[in-house]
Amino acid sequence: MGYRYVVVGAGRQGAAAAYDLARHGAAERIALVDRDPRAAQAGAERLNRLLGRPIVEARTGDASQPESLAPLLAEADGLLSAASYRFNLGLAHLAVATRTHMVDLGGHTGTVRAQLALDPDARSAGIALVPDCGMGPGMNVTLALVAIDLLDEADEVRIYDGGLPERPQPPWNYALFFSAEGLVNEYEGEAYFLRGGKITPVPALSEVEELEVPPLGKLEAFVTSGGLSTMPWTFAGKLRVLENKTLRYPGHVHLLRGLRALGLFGREPIRVGEATLVPRDLLIALVDRSLTAPEVRDVCLIHVRARGRLDGRPAEARVDLADRYDPQTGFRAMEKLTGWHAALVLALAVRGEIPPGATPIERALPGDRFLAASPARGWKVEWSIGPMA
Repeated sequence: MGYRYVVVGAGRQGAAAAYDLARHGAAERIALVDRDPRAAQAGAERLNRLLGRPIVEARTGDASQPESLAPLLAEADGLLSAASYRFNLGLAHLAVATRTHMVDLGGHTGTVRAQLALDPDARSAGIALVPDCGMGPGMNVTLALVAIDLLDEADEVRIYDGGLPERPQPPWNYALFFSAEGLVNEYEGEAYFLRGGKITPVPALSEVEELEVPPLGKLEAFVTSGGLSTMPWTFAGKLRVLENKTLRYPGHVHLLRGLRALGLFGREPIRVGEATLVPRDLLIALVDRSLTAPEVRDVCLIHVRARGRLDGRPAEARVDLADRYDPQTGFRAMEKLTGWHAALVLALAVRGEIPPGATPIERALPGDRFLAASPARGWKVEWSIGPMA
C-alpha cells in the first residue's frame, strides 16, 4: 500500500519534490497543486513522462486560501509546501486540522518559529510538522550534523552554501534558480548566529570572506538571512560558534550593496511620475526578469567546517557535497537539493520515522539517516578529518 501526497506549488522545486516522492516515497498518488491550472497540468504531464506512469494529477488550488485545500488534504498522508513562506503558517494550521503530515521549504525564521509553536497541536493530531526543509536552510543544517558527528566534541561549525551558474556571465555572474522573492528575502534583514555560545544577530550582506571551494575554486561568502533556521536556538550553549554564509562568484556582494544604497530594498512606497511603487517589489520584478534564464545550468555547493576534539586532540572535520544539472531529467541542482531533501523528510514522516509534533529540521533528520538515503539520489558526500590549521 502506498501513500497519497499533496505538493502545493508546481514550480521548479515543487516538481522536483513530487518526482522524488514518486521514486522514493512509496507514492500511490500525488496531487500537484497550483493556482495556475496550466502550470499544474504542465508539471503533472512532465512528471508522468519522466516516471513512465500516470501517478501525478494536476489540481488547482491557492495556498493563500488554505481552507479551500481541506478536502484534498483530508484524503492525503502528507503535504509538501513549495509555496511562498508567507502561506506556510496557514497551511500548517490546516495540516493539523486535517491530520496530515507536513513539510515545507521555509525561508523565513520568524514564520518557522510560529509553526514550531504548534507542537502541542501537532502531537495531539498525531502528525509530524517539519518546516524549513530544502537546500538552505535544510540540507546545509543536515550536513552540519554530519560534520559534528565526525568529532567527539564540536566547538565551532561554519557552513557555506550556494547555487551558481556553471558558466557565469557578467556583471552579476549569477542566475535565478529559485523564486525572486525568496532570493531578495535572503539579502535583507539579519541572520542569527552563535557567537560565544549566544544567539547573535548579524546583518545580511556583511562579513565578506574569500575561500577555495571545489570544484569552482575561489568564491566569496557573506551573510544572508535565514540560512540556519532554528539551529542556533537548538545549539545555544552547546556550540561556541555557529554561522552560515552564502557562496557567490567574487564581486557579487558589492553589486548588492549598491542596490541597497539606492534604496531598492525599501518597503515604503515612493512616487515615480504618476505611479506609486514599492522599491522592493520593483527589485523583485527586475531580478525575476533579468536573472531568469531557463537554459542556464547550475552547480550547487555545501561546504561545512567543524572544529573541536577527536581522540583527545584538536581536530577539524570537513564535509562537502556538490551537485549539478541533470540532463536526463532536466532538473537543476538547486531543484534537486531543495525539493528532494524536503521529499525525503516527508517520506520519513508518513512512515512514522519522525515522531508526532512540530520538529525543527536539525532534530527531524539525523546525519546518518541522510547519508543512508543519499546514494539512491546520486549524491556523493565527501568528508575528511585532520588537525586544526
